[in-house]
Amino acid sequence: MTSIGTGYDLSNSVFSPDGRNFQVEYASKAVENGGTSIGLRVKDGVILAVEKLVTSKLLVPQSNRRIESVDRHAGIVFSGLIPDGRHFVSRARQEASSWRGTYESPISVSTLADRMGGYAQAYTLYSSVRPFGITAIIGGVDENGPQLYMIEPSGSYWGYHGAATGKGRQAAKSEIEKLDLKELTLREAIKHAAKIIAVAHEDSKDKEFELEMTWVGLEETGGKHVPVPKELVEEAEKWAKKEIEGDDDEEDEKMEE
Repeated sequence: MTSIGTGYDLSNSVFSPDGRNFQVEYASKAVENGGTSIGLRVKDGVILAVEKLVTSKLLVPQSNRRIESVDRHAGIVFSGLIPDGRHFVSRARQEASSWRGTYESPISVSTLADRMGGYAQAYTLYSSVRPFGITAIIGGVDENGPQLYMIEPSGSYWGYHGAATGKGRQAAKSEIEKLDLKELTLREAIKHAAKIIAVAHEDSKDKEFELEMTWVGLEETGGKHVPVPKELVEEAEKWAKKEIEGDDDEEDEKMEE
């Protein structure tokens, strides 16, 4: 993280001579230390999933959620600093509520992403604040069908068919790229999401994790963003484990040959 000159990482409002904003880059490093989060946009809905690292055996299972609903039709998952993520979600809920109160209709996912991207970007402008130490993935369904966006600490946001962030993002992206997301159904995507998170967790084998997963689809959930039923998550985890073991066996056979 060196540049021409020194001291350019002390404020958001100062660029380095080569045009970099170091505080935004540092925020991105904070994201890389967080658990892996993914979003999959398939033909009939959206899946959000996160690798929730268990930092203490005393924590209550299924508590301390990392995926939150913003409105009935949309949700957010994030990687990075949890307090920053909770504030970001709170602001997103205010935006959704304000839109519903003004226009008497749910906010579109693209508009929500645009507003939250602008909010995140505002935190890169002033020396009295710092950028959000999170990357957020927003997913939902609206009049345009399933929608998925990822918002970075800089405030940049993009529409995706499949998105990943956090510590295992590279491994997760590689797995996502193997899928034909346009042809997958939500129930099929649940299994693949479980496998993607399990593969991304390989670099943190010494730590336990919980798989948290939600979905939203017009047919499966009636357009509501809700947690995936526990029995489906457990079934997906078993399937993912078998698939990963099968892939390992194939690699061993190739090495022997």
